[in-house]
Amino acid sequence: MIFRNRSDAGRKLAARLAAYRDNPDVLVLGLPRGGVPVAFEVAQALHAPLDVFLVRKLGVPGHEELAMGAIASGGVRVLNEEVLQALPIPQRVIDAVAAEESRELDRRERLYRGAREPPDVRDRIVILVDDGLATGSTMRAAVKALRQLHPARIVVAVPVGAPETCAELQLEADEAICATTPDPFYAVGNWYADFEPTSDEEVQALLAQAQDGAAAPVLG
Repeated sequence: MIFRNRSDAGRKLAARLAAYRDNPDVLVLGLPRGGVPVAFEVAQALHAPLDVFLVRKLGVPGHEELAMGAIASGGVRVLNEEVLQALPIPQRVIDAVAAEESRELDRRERLYRGAREPPDVRDRIVILVDDGLATGSTMRAAVKALRQLHPARIVVAVPVGAPETCAELQLEADEAICATTPDPFYAVGNWYADFEPTSDEEVQALLAQAQDGAAAPVLG
């Protein structure tokens, strides 16, 4: 299955989430930036509120691709104990990296949310949406961070994902829905005709539109 664009993917994903339609406990959270256009369509179809859940990886200094933890919306910090046990990283270094990433997370929070308070996820059914799962590292960090905020249920939902990653997320979330799991997978962008980067402006516009309860836009 090739999706026309993220909006098309979101509409097709929403069909797999029909059991959650019109449930007042449901909250849809998109992972910026590419997950937000997908999440917008899901929220519209389910008649659920939409917001963002920001996650920033805490990379090991000098080996930034290796995550020693993550921070997320709501002041959550999750540490990767396996990495920290294997590498002698001083607490001051962890705190310095976290502080730097916190500044970027705060900047994006202000940019996307403005003066609005972050949503209260406690006892809610939270549907975490991204545009796809390759390694799943960002989504995995989001699930761990969100778990600390005590939602009733975490549902990971993506239009496309690597089969093994989707299987792993089934164990970490309460439910993981991947609309399609092609094998071989290669990369998320292979399954979109249009996979242009999502801009900050598009994220802001979709969040504002969701807040206003406006009809879904025609994108692409």
